[in-house]
Amino acid sequence: MRILTCAAVAAGILVTGPTVAHADPTPAQIEKQIDDEWNQLEPVIEDYNGTHTKLVKLRKQQTDLAKTLDPLQKQVDAAMVQVRGLAVDAYMQGSPNMTNAMILTGSPTGMVDKLTLLDQLAFNRKASIAEVSKLRDKYAADKAKVDQLESEIEVRDKDLGTKKVAIEKEITKLQKLRIAAYGKANADDGPLRTGPCPVDYTNDKGGRAAQRACDLIGKPYVFGSDGPNSYDCSGLTQAAWAAVGVHLEHYTKDQWGSTKSVGRSELQPGDLVFYYSDVHHVAIYIGGGMVVHAPHTGDYVRMATIDRGPIAGYRRPA
Repeated sequence: MRILTCAAVAAGILVTGPTVAHADPTPAQIEKQIDDEWNQLEPVIEDYNGTHTKLVKLRKQQTDLAKTLDPLQKQVDAAMVQVRGLAVDAYMQGSPNMTNAMILTGSPTGMVDKLTLLDQLAFNRKASIAEVSKLRDKYAADKAKVDQLESEIEVRDKDLGTKKVAIEKEITKLQKLRIAAYGKANADDGPLRTGPCPVDYTNDKGGRAAQRACDLIGKPYVFGSDGPNSYDCSGLTQAAWAAVGVHLEHYTKDQWGSTKSVGRSELQPGDLVFYYSDVHHVAIYIGGGMVVHAPHTGDYVRMATIDRGPIAGYRRPA
């Protein structure tokens, strides 16, 4: 009773005096409070996932471009050394007058031939340098753009990182509400499974992805996590499909954009079900009108009915 009374205060349910009768909040009322608060937090969490994913990709691009640029620059530098060597050779011959030609080569024809050869070699080398330089400059320009974008994304990533502290405080409040409503439920004694999982098993990629999600039932929700010991919503669907060799980004909006639309009547195990107009939550369909999802902090990966919230659409990864 004491826990529920504390939860009532946390949920904003106050009494006006010792003589006023009131009912303790039901688990359903506390669950609604959790949902209302969580639906304000989860879009920020998914934004963090998306931004951090972009940052990781950009840093990999920077590394790859640097690896490409280094040997190109070395080719240009080596070629320039050779050209400078040819230029020095030509200079050391002096002006191609008859006297020098006779002294150095024995005949004016030999001198002309030598200078012509040097000139041709220099021309060919410069042409080769021009091609390599052009390629180097292209990659350098690409890297400059990536560097600029990485710098901008890093600022956003840091900003969201600072918000993490505030989010974690809110998460602590939600956790207390959940304990008040359900106790410390876990995979062994909590209502995480409500039937066979998947309901309709198929041995294609979707069916096996659904099975993988089912295997993760009971893992705790941790925002920003994609396993192996905890998951958030998009981290769970990413891990389920990764088990069958299909890559999904750790971000609901990217998962939406990289998959194809299907109708509700076409749903198969493994399909993704997105919720809310900004698609900030995702679950994996397991058949029979059921999904597996990572709901929110304090909860665990669990089964639920497909209509657990307002559905934005259905998508198929493969």
